[in-house]
Amino acid sequence: HHCEKTYRVMLESPVSDDTAEQFAKGVQLHNEKDLTKPAVLEILTPTDVRLTISEGRYHQVKRMFAAVGNHVVGLHRERIGAIELDPDLAPGEYRPLTEEEIASVGLPSR
Repeated sequence: HHCEKTYRVMLESPVSDDTAEQFAKGVQLHNEKDLTKPAVLEILTPTDVRLTISEGRYHQVKRMFAAVGNHVVGLHRERIGAIELDPDLAPGEYRPLTEEEIASVGLPSR
């Protein structure tokens, strides 16, 4: 079961004008025969973007930006399915998931 994952990505170089269009079509990752599934890129600043993907290949976010000639210097997952990272949690803290959050990622209810 694949669900959407959203990442905040900090880049070494300003994002190219055509990167969002390339990601929407799918990109060719090194050593893989299939293109990535379409992804949504939201540009916050030239080097700070939000990327939403619907699959989870090995180091996919870093490899997607490498495929378009950029380098990821910071990566933070903000959301998986309907589960958003709680901004009030300190690093290492956690909270129980709600039934709706569990269902959103295709897991059986408790």
